[in-house]
Amino acid sequence: MRKLDVLIIGAGAAGLMCAIEAAKRGRRVLVIDHARKPAEKIRISGGGRCNFTNLHCSPANFLSQNPRFHISALKRYTQQDFLTLVEKHRIPWHEKTLGQLFCNDSAQNIIDMLLTELSDAGGKIQLETSVISIDKPDDQFKVVTNHEDIQTHSLVIATGGPSIPKMGATGFGYEIANRFGIGVIPTRAALVPLTFSDANKDLCKRLAGVSVDAIVSFGKTSFQEGLLFTHRGLSGPSILQISSYWQEGKPITVNLSPSQDAFQAFKAARIATPKQDLKTALGQLLPNRLADELSKEYKLVGRLADLSDKILKKAGDAINSWQLTPVGTEGNRTAEVTIGGIDTKELSSKTLEANKVPGLYFIGEVVDVTGHLGGFNFQWAWASGHAAGQAV
Repeated sequence: MRKLDVLIIGAGAAGLMCAIEAAKRGRRVLVIDHARKPAEKIRISGGGRCNFTNLHCSPANFLSQNPRFHISALKRYTQQDFLTLVEKHRIPWHEKTLGQLFCNDSAQNIIDMLLTELSDAGGKIQLETSVISIDKPDDQFKVVTNHEDIQTHSLVIATGGPSIPKMGATGFGYEIANRFGIGVIPTRAALVPLTFSDANKDLCKRLAGVSVDAIVSFGKTSFQEGLLFTHRGLSGPSILQISSYWQEGKPITVNLSPSQDAFQAFKAARIATPKQDLKTALGQLLPNRLADELSKEYKLVGRLADLSDKILKKAGDAINSWQLTPVGTEGNRTAEVTIGGIDTKELSSKTLEANKVPGLYFIGEVVDVTGHLGGFNFQWAWASGHAAGQAV
């Protein structure tokens, strides 16, 4: 029986951060993972350059059934704290739009940094290790793996959610929660492309590859970023963002020309160039392919001089407030994260420890805290891992 102070299941961002902090406190720490390599989500993130945090990170950038739960951890380990660690390891980085920070070279820089920190602190990592059973017969946990039996005082679950299953992601963390009677908020894919059926699907397929800056809204929530037409539907940052808020069966609203009021532009063009065709006027606001398809879809044709305000308003609405109803999302296959997870009512917001199971902790994506696109989910991983690492 191997005896530990802290066993962490999951060698991703949150798990490694927790292990580093616990090991720095002199705890006997082991991180295990069923994968062959650690931190695969870090490796593929940001196009291989890892969007490791966001300069503008605040509690408002996260969704949870308890919108105050994550405040404590985020305040105690900020984006500047992680950036200080990155600079300590002399990893070159740059800021992209909206405060997103990326490695100049490779996401592997972040993985290597975390593994070095873990090793220097005396923590251990063991890969290709599967958990067979977990029990708590007394004040210690007994964890049986395919390699050995482990006894540990603290058990940290950092297994993430089921998004991107081709990387080995599963709902294992929720199974552990159920095993110990801990509530789980129903989960769904988030930060994921939206799909359509019938005419809208055909339209998107014809426009596959076209991208525009757009404002995408659902209810009172809006995001202005890139939008991309795909063979399945809509993607791009603005769509991924709104997917976390979208509710099945309800429409989203897309403004394809955020910088201009299309109706007013058409009225002005009717005075300036009355012989101009409406389709041509559309093409001055949108990429030509998109203008062509929308003019066909909504029968936006005719000389401007011959068109009433009502018709021009219809054309303007097709651009500035295009309403369409998704049939679903691409699901966990392409989702960047999972919404839902371990009910925050079951956890201490300060330590991430389960209220009714002393010594059991849940951190990172497995918890019902989901960030916006742009480095926020990594910051939650660092902050929640740090919080638990100070307590285990």
